[in-house]
Amino acid sequence: MPLLGGIRPPIALLCVLVLALAGLTARVLGPGKDMAAPKAVLSSQQYFAEDGAIALRASIDERVTDLQRTAAALSSGGPVKPERILSDLGRTYQKWTGTTVVDLQSAEVLATRGETIPLGWLDKDVLTGGQALTPRMVRLETGDVRLMTMAVLDWKDRPQQLLVASSSLSVPAINLGPFRSMAVVARDGEILGTAGFERAEALNSDQERQELSFLHKQMGQLSDRAAAKTEQHPVRAKEPGSRGYPGVSGSLVGDEYNGRVATAGYASLSSSNPDEKQSVAAGLGLTVVALLPVVQQPTGEQGRELYGLAAAGVLVLLGLLAAGVLWATVQRPLLRLFLESRRLARGDLTRPVTVPRWGEAARIGAALERLRRRLNTGAGEDDEEATDRADGASGSGRRRRNRVGGRGPLALTAALMLLWCVPVGLLLHDTDGSVSVPTTMVNDQRDRTDLIADRLRRALNEAQADLVSTSRLIGADVENDKDNGTGTGTGTGEDDRTDAGIGSADGEAATRLLEETLAKHTRYRALYVVDADGSVGARAGSETHTWSSGKDLPLVRVSGHGGKEPVIQAGAPVPGHKGSTLVGEIRVEFLNSLLARPGLGEVRVVDSEGLTIAASNGFLAFEKLPTDLTDLVRAAGVRVGAGPVENALLIREGNAVKVAAAAPFSGGGVTADIGWTVVSRQDAEQFKIAPYEREDRSVLAGMLGLAAIILVLGWIHLVVVRPLRALATGAEKLADGDLKTVLYPRYQDEVGAVVRSLELLRQQAQAHRHNQQSHRHDNTRRTAATRSGVDSDGSDVAGSAGSADGDVDIAVGHDAVHGGYIVGRVVDNNVGGR
Repeated sequence: MPLLGGIRPPIALLCVLVLALAGLTARVLGPGKDMAAPKAVLSSQQYFAEDGAIALRASIDERVTDLQRTAAALSSGGPVKPERILSDLGRTYQKWTGTTVVDLQSAEVLATRGETIPLGWLDKDVLTGGQALTPRMVRLETGDVRLMTMAVLDWKDRPQQLLVASSSLSVPAINLGPFRSMAVVARDGEILGTAGFERAEALNSDQERQELSFLHKQMGQLSDRAAAKTEQHPVRAKEPGSRGYPGVSGSLVGDEYNGRVATAGYASLSSSNPDEKQSVAAGLGLTVVALLPVVQQPTGEQGRELYGLAAAGVLVLLGLLAAGVLWATVQRPLLRLFLESRRLARGDLTRPVTVPRWGEAARIGAALERLRRRLNTGAGEDDEEATDRADGASGSGRRRRNRVGGRGPLALTAALMLLWCVPVGLLLHDTDGSVSVPTTMVNDQRDRTDLIADRLRRALNEAQADLVSTSRLIGADVENDKDNGTGTGTGTGEDDRTDAGIGSADGEAATRLLEETLAKHTRYRALYVVDADGSVGARAGSETHTWSSGKDLPLVRVSGHGGKEPVIQAGAPVPGHKGSTLVGEIRVEFLNSLLARPGLGEVRVVDSEGLTIAASNGFLAFEKLPTDLTDLVRAAGVRVGAGPVENALLIREGNAVKVAAAAPFSGGGVTADIGWTVVSRQDAEQFKIAPYEREDRSVLAGMLGLAAIILVLGWIHLVVVRPLRALATGAEKLADGDLKTVLYPRYQDEVGAVVRSLELLRQQAQAHRHNQQSHRHDNTRRTAATRSGVDSDGSDVAGSAGSADGDVDIAVGHDAVHGGYIVGRVVDNNVGGR
């Protein structure tokens, strides 16, 4: 009969899993196609493009926000002359190529600065509707594309004025490193700006010019492909469950020239948190493409790739051997028991039972043989008890010899499979400190660390610039009170300042302004005005900290030594109030968010003494760096030429390989000389390098093999071995004479079939014993009746006959229960007595 359960399915599943795992092992560990560039290099280009896109998006959004905030602040005060507006705007922010103020009523240009801004694109659709005042990309007569940002200046009883600022869509001013170039691409694949390409007139040979032409051609082709890929939705572009960059990003491989392959990463401009904050730059449809030619390098893993095929072949052999062990030690004995028990249950008691050699199957086979002999010989009760004692003694010895039972084959099978899982998972592709890390990865770690440092420096400069703008608004309120709203109060000379602090009425207005600024800028946790004597006037946000005034002290500084977290402060003097300073405390979480970037590992910001100020992961306030990183920071801080330069290092410690980089703050702004350094450290095993990938795959193969062992052997133990042990105990009790315990089959498989056969044998043995007891009782009564018939007279014959009739009725009752042969014998005896 077909058996769906039992021992056969898990053995078949073991064979299927072994073959599947062998195929997977040969696929992922065996020879594969050669890639034009390592995955680690392609991933690094993708990360670099994402960093460039983040920098460009932040720059565009910051320009829009600054212009709108300035217009709103000016509109809240008294009217200001257009020339004064543009002068103050250019002095505060150096980020626009041209600015213009236009009268919306007369369409007259009131003032202009910088490059000439064409106004032909201004129409009703631009100024009205749902997309009113949305930044637009406009092409100039020179062919360059500019981003036009607009804001309305609205004063009471005056015509509205339109403040327009133009900015280039060039690549952000970041360190691209050697040989890398970057481009900003529009939706149609048009390149709006590039950086990193050498000038053709600066090259000395025709071969260099040909290579430059090749790179320009590759940038155009890859930009078209990148623009097409970024058209898809970010959710569909990512693998299910993946996180990371919110926009569309990836890597591309171009053509090969002179032994080098063009690799590129691309990333669309996207909001940092699309669910909470929309980005103006994200709606422009721009894409950043980073191009880097990479020298083709052999992986050096051809010899090890053959290990994958050998491992797959060994797995097949060990799997077949394990399946053979289960078949010979578990399945075959169990099927024989099933056949033998069914034969005995059907009444075939002539042939002895074939008893397996060991295990629970041997115990059950011995019990079946004892039952067969008992049912076949028809021994008396005394003989049966003697036989039970002898068989019980032999059974006890056999049980002592088979303590391991069915667990032995399972342990042997597990050992066979572990002979493959352990070496493959732990030893086959184990890496050490001699792993070769591509030079490109070390250079990219350095360049991306410098990019993070530049991004952090710009963010701090923007924060201080916002404080300067807000402080001028505070000073303007006082001057507006004096001049009845006719001036801006943006003078910064000593003659324009007063020694008096901010009064109560001015303090209330300043407090409202600080609260509004704090609500708009999440980078601050507190804003407050510190007077010349150190007292705090207007304030908003959390608790304040001491601010020391001094000409030699930087406007961005760190305090809070000994506390739970560093206190990062930025200050801006308040015009018109000598000695008063607007102080903003920058949240450490804001800096931490700027440092968290994939592919860089752990990133920290340290001060001039090497103490930790912020980190991408958890950190202790003012924690010291490890010795190797401290030396790297000290080496990066050494001035070379115009200033300190970034540095990178490949660290090998035992079997661990790490890539570290340090980039000190450099460039313009108030944070250029504060002595901060960005340090990053990444384990090389996090890179997608062939040796580490092969090691991970080997571990995965070993874990899958271990999972297959647990699944199959656990199944066999639960469904076969454990029920078989219980059955062996029940069979031995039955063979020892326990005929009252009913055996119930719990599974519809081989074990269940054996249980059903044993239950039939139990019923037959119970009936056989009952028949023997009834036969012995009847013989005793017949002997007594014969003796009483000889000694009685004729008058007692009738009584004896009546008694015999009663005996006949009793015998008939026994015959109804046990058989029919007793009644015939009793009647014959009674007839002979008569």
